Parts: sequence; structure tokens; C-alpha cells
Amino acid sequence: MAAEVIYGKTLSENLRQEMKEQVEKLKQHGVTPGLTVIIIGNDPASISYVRGKQRASDVVGIDSKLIEMDNTTSQSELLELIKKLNNDPKTHGILVQLPLPDHIDEQVIIEAIHPTKDVDGFHPINIGKMMTGKETFFPCTPYGIITMLKSKNIQIEGKHAVVVGRSNIVGKPVGQLLLNENATVTYIHSKTKNFRHFTKQADILVVAVGKEHFISGEDIKAGAVVIDVGINRNAEGKLTGDVEFESAKEKASYITPVPKGVGPMTITMLLHNTIKSAQAGLK
Repeated sequence: MAAEVIYGKTLSENLRQEMKEQVEKLKQHGVTPGLTVIIIGNDPASISYVRGKQRASDVVGIDSKLIEMDNTTSQSELLELIKKLNNDPKTHGILVQLPLPDHIDEQVIIEAIHPTKDVDGFHPINIGKMMTGKETFFPCTPYGIITMLKSKNIQIEGKHAVVVGRSNIVGKPVGQLLLNENATVTYIHSKTKNFRHFTKQADILVVAVGKEHFISGEDIKAGAVVIDVGINRNAEGKLTGDVEFESAKEKASYITPVPKGVGPMTITMLLHNTIKSAQAGLK
């Protein structure tokens, strides 16, 4: 029997409806959640992604501002802007779109954002809280993945989760969140010997390597839950994932598609974190 497809797009639409109501309640208390997105340079993919964040913010009623800066912006200029936003009570979330130009140190910028406004969940303080199981802002894509699993009542506790990839943005944090949910977690990466030995053991397989169709049906265990985080463009220019969907669908119990899978959830969890930040200001 073919897998049930988990559409992040549908789940996102439902969650954003709930968020609309949360924003309305905040506005009744005189608070409008504010998100400021900073983009440097004119990378088309980043610009498209940022516009998507703005549209989603508008839908739920978040006051979204976009600050566009050119490639010649210095690190000190960017730090000065972040300092100003850290001190602005109407700004609840600050997001600096990555990647940044080579002359700007990404880690310095991430650490400059105040942890209470770090709606991307990348600040070392927020990462540390996540590692120790404390309440904090979780990185958006990993948090979206956990939300998708829970939306289908997929058991995480006691299951063997295998994460393919170890990036700071997806791989490492999604493994930690799965561990926080009491899964047994294995990471595999470019230096892992005989990676199929591990993928075939996974009850939950999260694939985030950025390589088209890196995993196929023969690499997974029958009945596994497959989460495809990859976004690649194939030879025809179509979006495709890290998992060969058709063959994997025949083996898996649940699977996410590309597009309309994990992608929409990333922006939705960003909105969630921004609203959470605004709510914290009321307490």
C-alpha cells in the first residue's frame, strides 16, 4: 500500500488560520507582532523566499518590514542596524536572510540578534536551551518537521530516527528535537561508511543533503516515515527533493512531497515564533 502523503502546505494553511486569531487577541491588547527581515544583495532565490515570508506575515496580520541593503554594506553597518532593532519595542522578531556576502561573518551577525528576538532560533543561547530541553525559539525547519509528525499522530518516542545531513540549520537541530521527543537518533553524513546500512534501519528518516534523489525506495525500511527536506532543481527546472518520491512512496507509511511538503512549514514556524515573542512581551 502506498504511503500517506503529508502535505505541509495544507497543515500550514490550518495553522495560519489559528495564528490569525492569536494575532487578533494581541491587537486587542494593543500589540501588533512585528517582524523585520534584512536582506543583503540581490540573490533571486533569497529575494523570492523573503517575499514569501512577507506575504505569509500579511495573511496572519503580522507587521512585516523588509530592509534591503546592497552587497557593499559593511559588517559594522549591519550590526548597527541590528542594535537599533534590538532596542525597538515594536520589533518582536529579527531575521537576517542567509547567506551573507563573504566580508560579513554570519556567526557574528547571528549572535548580535537578541535571543528574545531570534525567531530563526539560531542564537547560541537558544540552541543551548533547545539542547537542554528548555522552552525557547526552535529553528523553523526542524520545528516544522516535528509539527508535521505530530499532526499525523506519528509516534516518535522509542522510534529509531535517522538524520541524513548535519547542517546547523536542519540536520543537527532536527536530530536534537527528535531526541527531546525520546527518539533514538543516528546522524549520517558524507563521511559515514555504508550509509544504506543505517537508512534501512530508520523508523523515521529525515533527509537533508541537497542532492537530487539521493535516497530511493531501496534505501528505506518498509513502513518508514520519510521526511524530505531537500529542494533541488532538476534538468527540466522543476523542484525536486532529496528522495526519489515514486519509489519511496511504495515502501514508506508516510512521506512528504517536494514541493508542498516541509517548505511551507518553515515559514509557518517563523510566524509562530514571532507571535510567541510578541506574547512574551505581554507577560
